[in-house]
Amino acid sequence: MKPTLSVLLASLIFLTACAAPTPAPAVVDPASSSMPALTDPAQPISVKAGDIFMIVVESNPSTGYHWEMIGPLDDGHLELVSREYTAQEPVMPGSGGVEVWTLKAVTSGETSFVLGNYPPGEGTSSEQDVQFTISIQ
Repeated sequence: MKPTLSVLLASLIFLTACAAPTPAPAVVDPASSSMPALTDPAQPISVKAGDIFMIVVESNPSTGYHWEMIGPLDDGHLELVSREYTAQEPVMPGSGGVEVWTLKAVTSGETSFVLGNYPPGEGTSSEQDVQFTISIQ
């Protein structure tokens, strides 16, 4: 009788483990996300000379698409500090994130910063251009 009881108990434990609900996928709440907000190209960026600021665009390097500056940087008004990709949490294969371009306003005036989203491969033309207007006091 003991072997039967042991088999029943083991079966009960196994079935209980199998019936446990699977965890729901994580939902990213933008309000509590540590990701920087996307920069709206329709809104001018106003900064003071000497300020460091960010331009943030959606990015997904796993697709092969990539952002590049179009044209030379207006180095009379802007200085490129850094460029960094930040993956969306939770990090999963194929998930996207944001690319953060950090710039420094050098002297007062108005300028623009243009990014192009280039397809994978050796294409020479971007599929999407985004222009940001920057007003420096």
